Amino acid sequence: MRIVVAEDLYLLRDGMVRLIEAYGHQVVATTATGPETLDALLTWRPDVSLIDVRMPPTQSDEGLRAALAARRELPGLPVLILSQHVEQLYARELLADGAGGIGYLLKESVFDADQFIDALERVAGGGTAMDPAVIAKLLAGGSSDRRLEQLTEREHSVLGLMAEGLSNQAIGRRLFLSESAISKYTTSLFGKLGITDDDSGNRRVLAVLAYLNRS
Repeated sequence: MRIVVAEDLYLLRDGMVRLIEAYGHQVVATTATGPETLDALLTWRPDVSLIDVRMPPTQSDEGLRAALAARRELPGLPVLILSQHVEQLYARELLADGAGGIGYLLKESVFDADQFIDALERVAGGGTAMDPAVIAKLLAGGSSDRRLEQLTEREHSVLGLMAEGLSNQAIGRRLFLSESAISKYTTSLFGKLGITDDDSGNRRVLAVLAYLNRS
């Protein structure tokens, strides 16, 4: 994969570059400010970008706004936000275009290299990788989508774990259920959300976006 890394702290940025390259991927550009990040994303059009939220010059939300601007120019450009902060407004905007290829992880929740690289690869493939703490923040306001109100408590649990990027097998392990049982739950919730086999997008991504875009 060709990756852009946007992080203003040198030691952290250098460490991420070394880790990514150790797994056989290529870092095509590194950036330390919001404007540099936007320029690199539009120039390189990477397979996935790894972006911090708070970067110079304002140290507010420069990185996330650069990601949003790049996705407006290049719809579906895969972006994985890695931050210490949850910026709810811009995170919702990142999810709102429905194009997939999005992730938002908190730095404190990344416990090992395999988890980190797996999240990058999922997002590069058009999937999602959402931190449970980010999901909790985004869902704090409740739902305005009546389709979601039709889901059972178990279906909500399955969909929440799906949002984290877990496979049916991994969801089954988390909920102590068989993979076939999880498959039945996912089929049911897809139906309740009006997502059919004929949808051109990835059904899991469409379901996750419906779940996270509620406000």
